[in-house]
Amino acid sequence: MRHTISVLVSNEFGVLSRISGLFSGRGFNIESLSVAETLDPLVSRMTIVTSGDDNILEQISKHLNKLISVIKVQDFTSEDHIERELALIKVSSNAANRAEILSIVDIFRAKVVDVSPKTYTVEITGDEEKIGAIIELMRPFGIKEIVRTGRAAMARSLKQR
Repeated sequence: MRHTISVLVSNEFGVLSRISGLFSGRGFNIESLSVAETLDPLVSRMTIVTSGDDNILEQISKHLNKLISVIKVQDFTSEDHIERELALIKVSSNAANRAEILSIVDIFRAKVVDVSPKTYTVEITGDEEKIGAIIELMRPFGIKEIVRTGRAAMARSLKQR
């Protein structure tokens, strides 16, 4: 099972290295990793995607909580949350296919962020399925390069009644 874990950490030198070392030292793979400051510049949020059963996740959480620079660990897998990823896709374009590429970009609410005589670079945000779907539609045109950020995740707000 795939797990999305949010880890609040002290924004200090070496924290990313210690956490990634914790995963690799115990044979856990990090499938996706996103890190940035929060509103408090002394705190960063790491969004980590990993796979394993509930026992593996429990081990990961326990080991993370032992690290001094870790403030809070939260598993979003069974919680109501929002996930987004950003992708940049450089696709071959020519006079014959530009309109079709732009139509796909429009349907996915993406945008073209760079144009050259032979390529379009498309920016898209969304969940993993949405990004996978546009990649598959762009593949026949000839994808030159893809860059993905990894997931960013946040718990949904409680709804008021």
